[in-house]
Amino acid sequence: MSETIGNAKPAEKRKVNFSNILLGAGINMAEVTSLGQPLEVVKTTMAANRHLTFMGSIKNVWSRGGVFGFYQGLIPWAWIEASTKGAVLLFVATESEYRFKKWGLNNFESGILGGIAGGVAQSYLTMGFCTCMKTVEITRKKAVGEAGAVAQSSWGVFRSILAKDGLKGIYKGVNAVAIRQMTNWGSRFGFSRLIEDRIRKATGKTGKDDKLSALEKISASAIGGGLSAWNQPIEVIRVEMQSKTVDPNRPKNLTVGKTFKYILKTNGVKGLYRGIAPRIGLGVWQTVFMVGFGDMAREFVASLTGDMPVAKH
Repeated sequence: MSETIGNAKPAEKRKVNFSNILLGAGINMAEVTSLGQPLEVVKTTMAANRHLTFMGSIKNVWSRGGVFGFYQGLIPWAWIEASTKGAVLLFVATESEYRFKKWGLNNFESGILGGIAGGVAQSYLTMGFCTCMKTVEITRKKAVGEAGAVAQSSWGVFRSILAKDGLKGIYKGVNAVAIRQMTNWGSRFGFSRLIEDRIRKATGKTGKDDKLSALEKISASAIGGGLSAWNQPIEVIRVEMQSKTVDPNRPKNLTVGKTFKYILKTNGVKGLYRGIAPRIGLGVWQTVFMVGFGDMAREFVASLTGDMPVAKH
């Protein structure tokens, strides 16, 4: 049964235009270039090296290049991913959310299903090889400092994997990425919408023209982002499948199921939650950008393009 708030107007068809693409790419580029990639690097390091503590992971990353160690994989992989995945997410999630509302679902239900659709689409269309290559960069051994050795460039590693394993190697672990993204954005959009509705009721903003303040919207987004870390086991599985960390005991031809059993056997249930602290931080940071700042960026983008981007309410 659909849930409406006060005199909320029915779902309207919202035009998908160039502003949506610009907005999605711009927000993601800002997110990843600021705190996004450092949190991603620490989280991935902990998930790939499950014996490391949070502080141990930070020390490990620092030893690989100081401040620059926290930006491993940013250029080009994280930038390529950021400039494409946001556009796909906003495009698919917005259209899906609109359709679900037209079918009578409420904000919470539409937000979850729209986020799932957007997460799956961005996994297979844009994130597959970028996520794999970011993990490779973060976990591979660097030859810098070894006598007579020349460090292989990021593009060199990409070409080596492509030559050896083809597209299958570049898209290694993509199914785990899809599971992660559909649960990520289903949770983030869904929880954010649920919190927004509760804030509206608590503050009496039940009219169709009542809008949440910037602080209220960011708060809802941050809580939604933090709660989405419940799927950390999928993230640890994804990292293990794509990791270049040397482990002679790791089974060959890993699938999601094989990887789950391997981590459970070697590290127990605790191993499935390695890196959850930076993951929560990353979830909050990403969701504030994608859900909270999205609305605030609409008018600015509209002033540049003349098109009003789709609102994420």
